[in-house]
Amino acid sequence: MTTVGELRTSGHVQRSVKTEVRDNLLSRLRSGESRFPGIVGFDDTVLPHLERALLAGHDLVLLGERGQGKTRLIRTLVGLLDEWTPVVEGCEINDHPYVPACVRCRRLAAEQGDDLPVAWKHRDERYGEKLATPDTSVGDLIGDIDPIKVAEGRTLGDPETVHYGLVPRTNRGIFSINELPDLAERIQVSLLNVLEERDIQVRGYALRLPLDVLLIASANPEDYTNRGRIITPLKDRFGAEIRTHYPLALADELALIAQEAQVDGLVPRHLIEVIARFTRLVRDSPAVDSRSGVSARFAIAGAETVAAGALRRAALAGEDEPIARICDLPAVVPTLMGKVEFEVSEEGREQEVLEHLLRRATAETYRHFLGGADLSGLLDKFDAGDSVESGELVSAGELLRRIGPVSGLAKIVERLGMTGESPGQAAAALEFVLEGLYLTRRLSKDDTHGTTTYRT
Repeated sequence: MTTVGELRTSGHVQRSVKTEVRDNLLSRLRSGESRFPGIVGFDDTVLPHLERALLAGHDLVLLGERGQGKTRLIRTLVGLLDEWTPVVEGCEINDHPYVPACVRCRRLAAEQGDDLPVAWKHRDERYGEKLATPDTSVGDLIGDIDPIKVAEGRTLGDPETVHYGLVPRTNRGIFSINELPDLAERIQVSLLNVLEERDIQVRGYALRLPLDVLLIASANPEDYTNRGRIITPLKDRFGAEIRTHYPLALADELALIAQEAQVDGLVPRHLIEVIARFTRLVRDSPAVDSRSGVSARFAIAGAETVAAGALRRAALAGEDEPIARICDLPAVVPTLMGKVEFEVSEEGREQEVLEHLLRRATAETYRHFLGGADLSGLLDKFDAGDSVESGELVSAGELLRRIGPVSGLAKIVERLGMTGESPGQAAAALEFVLEGLYLTRRLSKDDTHGTTTYRT
């Protein structure tokens, strides 16, 4: 279908973008199909509120601390649009061929009638996004006079001299403003008409441009940002305000790391759990500014840092199979310190705080996986006065040689959820046991310049 006449003949029915989203969401609800793919931990909390807001046809604000997946959630809404939608060919603001809104398209429709050319736009092209920054202008969002068009001979009073901003260019789609409170209050005022009257005004033009747009904003809680606020009239025009949160359950934290971290099987499950528990302990720590939050990116970056340590060791020590071990964990502390905002009273103790919480997370994970396990095969070696030296550059094969045969190793590897009997997995399991025995005060440990020695 390439003309509006053919479009009408096909029986195409025009729908507003909010009706389109509502209908497609209802269809997925009935079929049990995933509505928001890739979103973890919001099923029983955030998503029901979001679904009600979309079914009600509301513009909305997602409110939550950094790294809670607000932007990721907003972007999944694109999947609720029709895959393809007709637009007037060449229109800057995606006018529907049945009811063209801009001056250009109305003129063409009057001149060409049923021969008005139609193009098809994919749903991915119907999403617009703007990060609110101090230099954002009304022209960026709404539009301004285009001096090039004026220079071409049009008069200043000609509405076709307008260069449309991001919001009208996302007409008949979804537009997102990230960190809305950071937008200057005088710029927020320009959105009032968009949300209530659904039109725009540009520099005093007698221009009424009815917009069909679903507007979604994200914001940090005002008591944390202190950089700005959403002005009251604009708040009132949003139909819904929805609070997001960090993963409530450890299983959700683990699922999020598994989904987002690029570790390619380099990090065993027990180390992923250490990082997840570490993240949760940091969030709950009184030494950390709870208003700033600890982003999900904290855990993801931690897992990727541990995987990188395994790759580095494999390259330097000549390992065939890089597998992360406990010795790779300490590197996450300096790497992640910049992602955490501490209370003023903890100034100078930041690294000490994180190292303590990492030890707690390791101990909790050890008890979870190996609490009550028979570790006598390993402890017997230390009872005889042996010591074991490990480190971030000690290969798996070398570590196993230093430890020697251990009875019951297969059961330990099995309890840690690892399959196979590779040297890398065996070394990862044994080093985890050694660290766990140290943290439960059954062994002692000396750390010196990247080298760790375990002894009784």
